[in-house]
Amino acid sequence: MARGNTEALILDAVRSPIGRRGGTLAHTRGDEVSAQVLNGMLGRLGVEPAEIEDVQWGCVTQVDEQAWNVGRNVALTAGWPVSVCGTTVDRQCGSSLQTSFNAAAAIWSGQLHLVVSGGVEMMSRVPMGSNGGSFSPLVTEQHDIVMQGISAEEIALRWNLSRERLDRIGWESHRRAARAIDEGRFEREIVPVEVDVPAGDGGGAATATRVRFAVDEAVRRDTTLEKMASLPPAFVPDGVVTAGNSSAIVDGAAGLLVASEQKAAELGLEPRARFVSFGLAGVDPHLMLHGNPEASARALAKAGLTWDDIAVIEVNEAFASVVAQFVDDTGLGERYDAGDVNPNGGGISLGHPLGATGARILATLVSELERRRARYGLATMCIGFGQAIAAVVERV
Repeated sequence: MARGNTEALILDAVRSPIGRRGGTLAHTRGDEVSAQVLNGMLGRLGVEPAEIEDVQWGCVTQVDEQAWNVGRNVALTAGWPVSVCGTTVDRQCGSSLQTSFNAAAAIWSGQLHLVVSGGVEMMSRVPMGSNGGSFSPLVTEQHDIVMQGISAEEIALRWNLSRERLDRIGWESHRRAARAIDEGRFEREIVPVEVDVPAGDGGGAATATRVRFAVDEAVRRDTTLEKMASLPPAFVPDGVVTAGNSSAIVDGAAGLLVASEQKAAELGLEPRARFVSFGLAGVDPHLMLHGNPEASARALAKAGLTWDDIAVIEVNEAFASVVAQFVDDTGLGERYDAGDVNPNGGGISLGHPLGATGARILATLVSELERRRARYGLATMCIGFGQAIAAVVERV
């Protein structure tokens, strides 16, 4: 990939623990959770907020508390100097992978030297789709626009994916995530947050308890393939997509600190990884969720790499059918079984906090590369209305 005279270095990649819908984070604003995550990251690095030039923040449902350029308001909520700029990006599910693309590109071009990228989505507080509107007839006359669950069903049909296989992917996601939690694999990437959780039974004024939240809470440890099989189809009566093999609705925030080589040296910080390349793909808006192989191929080509070079692959588990289609089209089925693809679970188990998920995946990817002492990793995500994005990173 063409770039300037500097690398785009990942100094750190962190996230909040992910809260289930209506869970521990449901009583706290997203900008406030984001502020704690970013202040925690800077605190452990010893970086002064005034050093940061821009905050690139992803968010899909930009309404209510997530409106008014939440990226700028995250920086203000964190108490950072007013000189720290901020903007908000919506590339749907790929929003915070796109903000990392933006940060890397700004650094490669020499325009900026220290950028925060990441995102937030508090799906308990700001419901998915609550910022939606109508489509132009110029779009609907050309494309059959449907909800993503219908597209997930269409993918299962066209790629001949069975209900049994999709349920097994969902079950495996929970199994891997529970193991990762028990083995402490997420500890470096998680910044614990302190939040107020109301108490009481609803029969009067509730009191709030201040809690320290540090462990992902959406993972279902007790799920089984039998329980998965008992769930009804979620979108069509005779379908194969269920709540059990779809991503969980959750709350969370995640962020990265991306620097030029000059700035990293000036701050006296050793990078954890570097961005190598990115890839984008546009696909049929009706199927919408099948672009990961193409975006990944483009990122790999720009990096001059093949799948054999990539030690760890993170593909967002928007639906189990997306994961199955990805490994089938890329020939990575055996590597999924071996644990190189989504080794620590994903959106089905941990949850998919839309605008934060890209940065969450990157944080998990960097940590896993370090755990394995491996060199290259790739993260990819399908995107609503027919797009996909991928990034290649190298541990340094």
